[in-house]
Amino acid sequence: MTEPQNGNTAVADGQQAPSVNEILKRLATRAMGLTGADIERIVREARLKARRGKRAIRYEDIEDGIRGNRPPVPYNLRWRYAFHEAGHAVVHHALDLGPVRGLNIDTGEGGYNLVGFHVWATDTRDWYENMLTMLMAGRAAEQLVLKNVSGGSGGSDDSDLARATRLAFDMERTLGFGNEHPLLYRPHLDPGAMFGRDPELAARVHSRLEAALDRAAAILRRRRPTFHALVKALFDAQAMDEEAVLQILTGGDLPP
Repeated sequence: MTEPQNGNTAVADGQQAPSVNEILKRLATRAMGLTGADIERIVREARLKARRGKRAIRYEDIEDGIRGNRPPVPYNLRWRYAFHEAGHAVVHHALDLGPVRGLNIDTGEGGYNLVGFHVWATDTRDWYENMLTMLMAGRAAEQLVLKNVSGGSGGSDDSDLARATRLAFDMERTLGFGNEHPLLYRPHLDPGAMFGRDPELAARVHSRLEAALDRAAAILRRRRPTFHALVKALFDAQAMDEEAVLQILTGGDLPP
């Protein structure tokens, strides 16, 4: 493939044009949620567009192709997605779980966040509770600002609620952090089936989720200016890479 060229050659005085690496990170963030087949098709269409224009392919061709692949997000949903994903990002950063690689609310299928985790983290009770808090933070953000929640936190096996429920279940049954018989290892392939047969277990798991939800909301209240700044930036840009997110989360004080 011909190396894409940056078509935005007009750069303000004193400003550097974005590097290839920066542009590729931006494109990767914008492409969150797409399949490999989607990306192949978008690149083919971008090549065809460039060929018809008798010029080299540009980064903007690919970015336009990514955005054109998705229906526009309604205004109210765009705000909700921004609150939800910014909530995850702020809490993830506040609890020092690892880097926030990117956020995207322009996928046509809800919001996406790409986060990393410190390799040196120890899987203690505190770490798992922090994970629960981060997973519940999107729902907490919606409730805090919009005073209601959507079904976006649940609805599928890889949803926030599904992952948080599985984690809280494992804390009770397999990781040694349970409030009842913590030394017993009691795995189960289907936690949902267990909850119907063991309402006390369901209550303990739900209590963990409630505590994580409340903790996430408290973190967002304490960091309200940062939270709202990230929400506004994400709403406007719709996709933000790691550096753009970190700029807001650190108040502009980026690490060297």
